[in-house]
Amino acid sequence: MANLHSNFLCPLPPGLNHAVTREIGGHEREGRISTGADAGGVVSGHMIRKLAIIVSAFAATAILAADSGPQRKILFFSKSSGFEHAVISWKTGQPSFVEKILLELGKKNRWDFTFLKDGTNLNKAYLAQFDAVIFYTSGDMTVPGTDGHPGMPPEGKQALLDYVRGGKGFIGTHSASDTFHTDNESQRGPDRFVNHGDKADPFVRMLGGEFIKHGAQQEALIKVINPQFPGFEKIGAEFSFLEEWYSLKDFTPDIHVLNVIDAPSMKGDEYKRPPYPVTWARNEGKGRVFYTAMGHREDVWTNPTFQEILAGGIKWALGDVKADIPPNIQTAAPEAYVNPPYIEPKSRAPKKQ
Repeated sequence: MANLHSNFLCPLPPGLNHAVTREIGGHEREGRISTGADAGGVVSGHMIRKLAIIVSAFAATAILAADSGPQRKILFFSKSSGFEHAVISWKTGQPSFVEKILLELGKKNRWDFTFLKDGTNLNKAYLAQFDAVIFYTSGDMTVPGTDGHPGMPPEGKQALLDYVRGGKGFIGTHSASDTFHTDNESQRGPDRFVNHGDKADPFVRMLGGEFIKHGAQQEALIKVINPQFPGFEKIGAEFSFLEEWYSLKDFTPDIHVLNVIDAPSMKGDEYKRPPYPVTWARNEGKGRVFYTAMGHREDVWTNPTFQEILAGGIKWALGDVKADIPPNIQTAAPEAYVNPPYIEPKSRAPKKQ
């Protein structure tokens, strides 16, 4: 709900002036109310009922006005310089599957979305118009890559980091962690399984973690760490659904872990490791960063649990709701920095002539 000051005035009985305060959106303002009375200044029951009706009408009007307040502007950037996910592709038309879901969420929450794949727009002036940016991206954003859309200008990456640090919101979904890999290590083998700490790419440090690999899609048990964080209030202690679960590394130490995946119970070499975070929040300068590794499948985007988590994260990143996010990775996932083993790929048998 947008901030709205409601200030209204109507008559009070002679000698009976009451200061009335109405609070909407955390702001308050004082007004005066008065109404008619008999010569002795006594307010009748009929007059009180009339006053109650008037006040109720004003209150309803104020609430409706607040609901029609200014929208929040959000940029959804879905360029794929690396792997292009089907749910964000424009190859079968626009908007993409994810963009349709976001439009529905936008109607419910008064979010005005702009959908973008052309990286040349990502500069300081263009970003300034938005309250938050959502990345569903992959690869090196400075090159055209897989989807062929133009890459970001050389200064675009720094402009994005400055935008967030200056007090805006950043939301990363799924393959946002497969973006701007440290030293372009996504093209290498064993390097993908190494933690770089402070030497990790600045985008990775801002986001809070980096994608290593994923195994076969499967159902996994996800533990909720902070049920008070926006979007998690009604989720329960844990949930599970079928998804392409990312194995992640190089977690920024100050992340506030929101979800931990039960990796030891999963199938595949990528998950031969202790439990690790898959959703978190953190501050970057004055800005707010929210990331979830979920979002590969269409039925995840339509899942009410995922939508609750995502909407809560967006609201928090916008600064419209508050939450305490102290660093907690040491208690939530104490062995999160233990990465899965590197398995040498099996060489392909030569083709028969």
